[in-house]
Amino acid sequence: MIEKEKMIEAEEQYSANSIQVLEGLEAVRKRPSMYIGDISERGLHHLVYEVVDNSIDEAMGGFCDRIDVEVLEDNSVRVTDNGRGIPTGMHEKEHRSALEVVLTVLHAGGKFSKSNYKVSGGLHGVGVSCVNALSDLLVAEVHREGQVFVQKYSKGKPISEVEVTGKCSDTGTIITFHPDPEIFVQTTVYKYDTLANRLRELAFLNKGIRISLTDHREQVDEMVLDENGDKKATGRKIDKSEVFYSEKGLREFIDYLDAGAEKLIPEPICVESDKIIPIDIALQYNTGFSEKIYSYVNNINTIEGGTHLQGFKMGLSRAMKAYADKNGLLEKAKVDLAPEDYREGLTAVISVKVQEPQFEGQTKTKLGNTEVTSAVSQATSNAIGIFLEENPKLAKLIIEKIVLAATARNAARKAREMVQRKTVLTGSGLPGKLADCSDNDPERCELFLVEGDSAGGTAKQGRDRRYQAILPLRGKILNVEKAAEGRAFDSQEIQNIYTALGVRVAQEDETGEKHLDLSRLRYHKVIIMTDADVDGSHIACLILTFFFRYMFDLIKNGYVYLATPPLYLVKKGKEEEYCWTEEQREDAAFRMGKGSDKGYTVQRYKGLGEMSDEQLWQTTMNPANRRLRKITIDNAIQAERTFSMLMGDDVPPRRQFIEENAHYANIDA
Repeated sequence: MIEKEKMIEAEEQYSANSIQVLEGLEAVRKRPSMYIGDISERGLHHLVYEVVDNSIDEAMGGFCDRIDVEVLEDNSVRVTDNGRGIPTGMHEKEHRSALEVVLTVLHAGGKFSKSNYKVSGGLHGVGVSCVNALSDLLVAEVHREGQVFVQKYSKGKPISEVEVTGKCSDTGTIITFHPDPEIFVQTTVYKYDTLANRLRELAFLNKGIRISLTDHREQVDEMVLDENGDKKATGRKIDKSEVFYSEKGLREFIDYLDAGAEKLIPEPICVESDKIIPIDIALQYNTGFSEKIYSYVNNINTIEGGTHLQGFKMGLSRAMKAYADKNGLLEKAKVDLAPEDYREGLTAVISVKVQEPQFEGQTKTKLGNTEVTSAVSQATSNAIGIFLEENPKLAKLIIEKIVLAATARNAARKAREMVQRKTVLTGSGLPGKLADCSDNDPERCELFLVEGDSAGGTAKQGRDRRYQAILPLRGKILNVEKAAEGRAFDSQEIQNIYTALGVRVAQEDETGEKHLDLSRLRYHKVIIMTDADVDGSHIACLILTFFFRYMFDLIKNGYVYLATPPLYLVKKGKEEEYCWTEEQREDAAFRMGKGSDKGYTVQRYKGLGEMSDEQLWQTTMNPANRRLRKITIDNAIQAERTFSMLMGDDVPPRRQFIEENAHYANIDA
């Protein structure tokens, strides 16, 4: 009876008045993740990209050749272009300024008309209006028709009319906005390098456009003591600035991506076509073993590929096979070639401009236009065929590498089968060194990959056996960046990782992409725990390189972490404090020593083995106290380039990277 009364009451409460209608940009503020992906650091930077994309659309239409991005002192961002300027006249249907319509109405803009923009990255027309909705202050300044128009907004609503503030002789749009801390609760601080990576990418994809990035924020100079003995930061204003400009476009993009690789052919092969859709492709073979292909549609990085990527792979395989058959280069090979053999050691960038692209959702990560496949395939096949005919010596080098790839693939297949047989899926047991946990729920279980048997023994004693498993690794695992796939699967340590995790080797899907089957994954936290020294960092980098190349889906799903053991223990009597940074050590020493260097001791931990099991648990393994760093890939291109540079064969780029980034390195005697 009581349950029936509750149901009746609930039905009465759910009436027509219960239906909410969100007006204007309220929907964006209510569910921001639906429009910009998330409200973390990634979504924060996405706001800048949305505004810049509007300027890029102007450039793609031939109306703009300069875009300036500035990070202001209060973490506001200003984007300036020299395009036509957003129209400010009265909108016939809305009865208000077109500028206000563009900034306050979803799906409003000039990109739905083919006469205004032939192609556009901001297809859905929600870009700048979303930025307005998620900013606590946005100022739009338009230079147009000899006048300067200004209007201010807050949280998506205008707080001033469109005002004429002066005269001008140029045209363009200036958008200045500050992200709303009520929405971006994690952070409203922009990262210079994150912005620089995207703007550099846009410059390569749109040759001839000059894009600048300037950071006006104060740079911290040093930490000093004030008159009260408290630490404070001193700084100076240093405008950090870069200009991104590419004269040759994708050809220079390939050189940038392959900076750490040894080239097999001296110059990239370029594919350009404008018959059905504008197609721009550059590809380069190197002596390595990794396949690196990046695809774009209207400057949008389609990280899940799509029909343009399928067309490229088809055209590449067809052209290579036709040339090899015609010239009898496969007669002595005695191997059957597979599509992936043509792509070993290949770096390629595919950029197409589609007038009406069909994406999967607002995130635009996969292209679905079927007509693009044949267009890209035909253009790729024709251009590569001509290159091979005109460069027979280079063609022979490429075909020889393809044959070697096929041979290595067969060897790798046998090695993979051996790994498969050893996995828990086939019931042959776990690695002997693995100290497993008792819980069987992957969401609660953690696997620590620990450097060496000594540290592994300490970790086994200090762990919580219910949900923490320990797998000691002997020495430094194989650098898979320099090794063929077959050698990687021959490595005992790599076999042990596969077996312990319970996953099969990544398999190709119908699009040629390799993916792990994570349905049998035994741990949802895979934690790399190494010594806090140079060797430990190198081992962690080797393990991450392996995950990046062979188990990317682990990283993509957020299952890989780095443990951060403390660097110091500062003690005075019974008082002790663990420190993870040099600044923390200085603070602890200052407090315990009360301004002098007496009365306290500092222990530097060079290895995990120097800690007791209790110390290791309290500082590095206990979820209540530990500091885990989740490994994420915010920029796959930059990550790819960094792994190739640091772990590849080419020394000069690695030396330059060290010289530019090793200012704070401490070398232990």
